[in-house]
Amino acid sequence: MHPRSRRILQAVSYEGVAILFVGPVLAWMFDHPVASAFALSAIMSTIALAWNYLFNTLFERWETRQTAKGRSLRRRLAHGLGFEGGLLLLLVPLMAYWLETTLLNAFLADLGIFAFFFLYTIGFTWTFDRMLGLPQSAT
Repeated sequence: MHPRSRRILQAVSYEGVAILFVGPVLAWMFDHPVASAFALSAIMSTIALAWNYLFNTLFERWETRQTAKGRSLRRRLAHGLGFEGGLLLLLVPLMAYWLETTLLNAFLADLGIFAFFFLYTIGFTWTFDRMLGLPQSAT
């Protein structure tokens, strides 16, 4: 599969699950209307989708320059931490504004979401790689 097509498929399928998870959780956590929470989830997902594509492009460029090939647990952890850490910086201000809460409350809520997505990112990427094979950058 062409690297660009692979990244698009990976990002879109990843974010589809994200919307289904984040919307109800935000509605419940902030006692916010479900429709509003799903709208926020869709906006966050769109931002995450763009970040996913950009981050994976940069990660794979870095990965091609590494002497050790493959995707070890350490590399997968670095990938998950880099992706989710960058996303945290992008989404906390949006969450605080949308949910009419403080940056601290949005940050704490996003940490909970981060904990889930950190593991989800690693598991999803591993499963995706098992189903489609490793990208050219890892072989």
